[in-house]
Amino acid sequence: MVAGCAAALLAGAAGTANAVDNLPPKQPLVKDLQTGSKACATGDDTVYVADPPRLEAVLYDPEEDNQASEYSPVKGEFDAWWTDAEGVEQHRTYTTVVEQSGTRQYWTMPSDIPSDTRISWHVRANDGKANSPWSDEGDGSVCSFVYDDVSPEPATITSPEYPEPDDVFWVDGVGVWGHFTVDSPSDDVVSYTYSFPGGPNGTVSASRPGVPVTLPYLPLTSGPKWLSVRAIDRSGRSSGESRYEFNVKAGRAPAAHWTLDDPAGSRSATAETGTAARAGTGVTFGGPAPTGTGATGTAALDGTGHGFLTPDAPAADLRTSFAVSAWVRPAETGRTMTVASQDAAGKPGFTLGLRAADSGPAWSFAIGGSRVTGGAPETREWAHVLGLYDAETGTARLYVNGHEVGTAADATPAEASGAFQIGRAQGTAGYRDRWHGDVGDVQVHDRVVVPDEVTELAQRKPKLLGHWSLENAADGASPEQSDGPPLRLGTGASIYRVADDSCIPELDPDCTYMPPPLAGDGHLRLDGETGYASMDGPLVDTADSFSVGVVVRLADSAPSHPMTVLSQAGEHTDAFKVRYQPADHTWQLVMPVRDEAGAPEKVVSRFEGADGGEGQGHRLAVVYDDGADTITLYVDGYTSAGATAAFPDGWHSAGALQVGRATVGDGWGEYLHGDVDEIQAYSGALRDRDIGALGWITDPCLC
Repeated sequence: MVAGCAAALLAGAAGTANAVDNLPPKQPLVKDLQTGSKACATGDDTVYVADPPRLEAVLYDPEEDNQASEYSPVKGEFDAWWTDAEGVEQHRTYTTVVEQSGTRQYWTMPSDIPSDTRISWHVRANDGKANSPWSDEGDGSVCSFVYDDVSPEPATITSPEYPEPDDVFWVDGVGVWGHFTVDSPSDDVVSYTYSFPGGPNGTVSASRPGVPVTLPYLPLTSGPKWLSVRAIDRSGRSSGESRYEFNVKAGRAPAAHWTLDDPAGSRSATAETGTAARAGTGVTFGGPAPTGTGATGTAALDGTGHGFLTPDAPAADLRTSFAVSAWVRPAETGRTMTVASQDAAGKPGFTLGLRAADSGPAWSFAIGGSRVTGGAPETREWAHVLGLYDAETGTARLYVNGHEVGTAADATPAEASGAFQIGRAQGTAGYRDRWHGDVGDVQVHDRVVVPDEVTELAQRKPKLLGHWSLENAADGASPEQSDGPPLRLGTGASIYRVADDSCIPELDPDCTYMPPPLAGDGHLRLDGETGYASMDGPLVDTADSFSVGVVVRLADSAPSHPMTVLSQAGEHTDAFKVRYQPADHTWQLVMPVRDEAGAPEKVVSRFEGADGGEGQGHRLAVVYDDGADTITLYVDGYTSAGATAAFPDGWHSAGALQVGRATVGDGWGEYLHGDVDEIQAYSGALRDRDIGALGWITDPCLC
């Protein structure tokens, strides 16, 4: 009896175990299925493929089947079907090899499947004992695809603004948006890849298959241009390239332009283009122009109700793209003041000017309920300001001294068909926010002014102050190239030159080789103890923009102390100095924030090993841009993030230029041991593209 009960219990246990072992695999989930690397879909979302696809499924056997340490085998049974041209349902099936549960399994469809036919498929798992439900049973779904073996037709391209040269050879122009419609005859095209020279390029999707798309394009430069396009269909197939060529003119001249360089006593401002502007009695012509610009004169506005100019007519259509710009020099910065505006109904359609705020004054461009502010106006300091509204993008931008400031803002301008104003803005009770200061070269463009043009409008061409090639010295003085002040050599300084009869050791083993000078026929040599050279006065006005270049080679491979190549002193400290700091292995530009002993210093630097008397040295350049409030150090024509910094307030220094030493305490120190050549100095800030031309025997062309 006991034996019988035991046998029954064992049989029951065995039956339970067999029941667990025989659980079928899990139904494949739709999220684990793919057609040619695309998610399983059907209906309107049916997948289109360019080649017979690889079908994929992740298959699982229940964890209860086996202990965790055991192998859980499972294989996939794929089934695909379609209806052929005779209306007969066709099937293809495939069974995979056995894989571990949870492994992705594949079936690459045969090459004889029909094209342009909806093919459906499903899959189930088999563990050798039982099958799972098909993937489309219950809450599952069938997967569908269409094999497309034909590439789309190339697109046609048209543009109303920029026709091909056969129609109009040169088209206006830089800063004018164009629109290019691309359209392939193929009705299954869903996107287009495109590329303009220099950009932009990318992919644009059609709103639905077969619908053309339009690409906006803003030419930034003149010359021959082209657009390359390829049509992409639902399967990812690409058409051949379509190429559309067109020629872009230079940007057209301003629609309105007042130089404001009229003779003193004038009562109106002559217009280069547009209508002459009558001047209020608070306007005085004949003022100074910002140096380094094409302007020859400006007008001073006294900030009263009589200080204005107006053509009594609009100068811009605010519903289209436009830009307004001017050179300005405020006589004060403590209140809001308008450089230019255009009348609307009891308010200005836009204003460009200076805005006072608790945080400090800032330049401002306001239009369509939006305002962009930035920059730091300074009393009696020239600035070029430009406000731009781009109707294509619906954005307002502000530029100060050629640089974009603030954050571009979305704007929706209202119609403003009233008169253009210089020096005031319309309010509900009359004009307000009157400008007090100088204004010149007011321009209004009826297009986008592109960044390179903004830079050019704001460019103040630097003026060469002096160039010392250091090739000779008479009576202890090395001349400036254009008979300017010489550099006087102190004790420990000499001019190094190679004798005309210098020899070549390879041809004459008894001769002593003399290395060539750094540049030209000679350079300045300093002994590192007392050697220096100096001018009789300052080289640059350190309160305004300046640029200085020099070639230098250190004699030591491991200098024991900082060595200064150039400096210019104020009353209590150097206004600037360029030195090598061996502790950091860097060249540095050091500029104290004020003329006080121990004043905080702004230091920018670039890493560079010491020369050890070998090679042709390094071409250093420093630039203080008073308009942008920045200082920058260049080494061999290059700068970096660590070699530029903000420096808002330069200060005037009257000390003489020093070559090879700097102010240290109450005396001189940081003597340089090495060679110096080609010192060049400019009033104004050189551009990046000009820096590489410094350090040679000829001066760069500041074109």
